[in-house]
Amino acid sequence: MSKVVLITGGSSGIGKSVGEYLQTKGFKVYGTSRNPNNYPNSKFPIVALDVTKINTISLCITEVLKFESRIDVLINNAGSGITGPIEEIPDAEIKRNFETNLFGPINVIKAVLPTMRAQNSGLIINVTSIAGYMGLPFRGIYSASKGALELVTEAFRMELKDFNINMCNVAPGDFATNIAAGRYHAPVKKDSPYKVKYGSSLKMMNEHVDEGSDPKQMAEAIYTIIKTENPKTHYKVGAFMQKLSIVLKRILPDKVYEKLLMNHYKL
Repeated sequence: MSKVVLITGGSSGIGKSVGEYLQTKGFKVYGTSRNPNNYPNSKFPIVALDVTKINTISLCITEVLKFESRIDVLINNAGSGITGPIEEIPDAEIKRNFETNLFGPINVIKAVLPTMRAQNSGLIINVTSIAGYMGLPFRGIYSASKGALELVTEAFRMELKDFNINMCNVAPGDFATNIAAGRYHAPVKKDSPYKVKYGSSLKMMNEHVDEGSDPKQMAEAIYTIIKTENPKTHYKVGAFMQKLSIVLKRILPDKVYEKLLMNHYKL
């Protein structure tokens, strides 16, 4: 029997790539989007879901179970980017980012756990970010929301041990997707003390996404995780230097690492 996979944010970018790849491997894939009607040519079914609205989460899970009666793998992929000097990002945008990148995934997890517990099996993969391992300048809120999901996963894993439910994080680096287009950018204000440095950093961030790796790498990594009997807690997928940055943060003195980041961003 084919395993049933639910991918939040499965209509584009990494989620779409993962879904299409898993389908070629024999999985029954369902993706989600806030507006499924916008994707009539999707290669797998797209179900309505807005991770910031709990009622849509319940309806989505119910719909998938109506057709399949089980959910074997949940991939929490839906997320949003945010950039700007923390001082200048509106509170409402900060809260919205955490609603999408942290509270949303937690609520989707809560919604599938009763089914997975009844099955006595399940795998939950949370897509985080290499940015979640460090506080990046002008991406601090994004780093914080993704880093928080990394830690929540560590706690969840221990709480779920008795139910044969596995959970892990996959932290991607920069991939060639449309994430920059959907990211909230705090405006570069003419009178801002951050104008020059934020403006140049924003340009660099967008270039990194445009020059990013093929999302198929994430699809292959997630497939490997699904096929692994006892997944690790943390996985990183990206360019060598991006993964190396995590290692350097672990071994270098804080101020030395901070200096490396500032040099990288020309601050």
